[in-house]
Amino acid sequence: MSQGRGRGGSGGGQGGGEGGDRGRRGRGGQGGDRGQGGERTRSDLIDKLVKIRRCACVVKGGRRFSFTAMVVVGNGKGKVGVGYAKANEVPPAVEKATREGSRAMKDVHMTGHTIPHPVEGRFGSAHVVLLPASAGTGVIAGASVRAVCEAAGIHDILTKSFGSTNPHNLVKATLDALGQLRSRQEVERLRGVSLK
Repeated sequence: MSQGRGRGGSGGGQGGGEGGDRGRRGRGGQGGDRGQGGERTRSDLIDKLVKIRRCACVVKGGRRFSFTAMVVVGNGKGKVGVGYAKANEVPPAVEKATREGSRAMKDVHMTGHTIPHPVEGRFGSAHVVLLPASAGTGVIAGASVRAVCEAAGIHDILTKSFGSTNPHNLVKATLDALGQLRSRQEVERLRGVSLK
């Protein structure tokens, strides 16, 4: 009985250590260039840290920890991408994810600072609905969807998410929705008609 209690205490200690490690490595390890909400601006790119996860591999000598990071990267002018990477420490994982996200950026059709029409995106069990909003509305969204919208340069939008609350699924569902956006000119070209 006491042995089980000791193990439980050990697990609690590991959990506390994770929070401490995350605070030290995720913030201080970056040289102080990352602001509130894990946002950092480098040259003309904006990268937002969405999620850090710790993975434990049990080996002969104990547990070996590694970290995964998901980062949304955009230029704030209609291009956005997501990167997911793994490393033995938090800063290298974030840097690798940022590089991957910058290589995976795609164009997003926008009308001013909002989107041209309502759209829905899905990934796994996550379902995200994006609606255009008038100027001054702001980004009405949760943390994961907000990171994608702000990195893309969308300043006025209404969103609603259903199903899974997993940040990875929500980010990818949002990217799926943004990929379905079409400008008026593109719709006219694809349909072969003139929209009024």
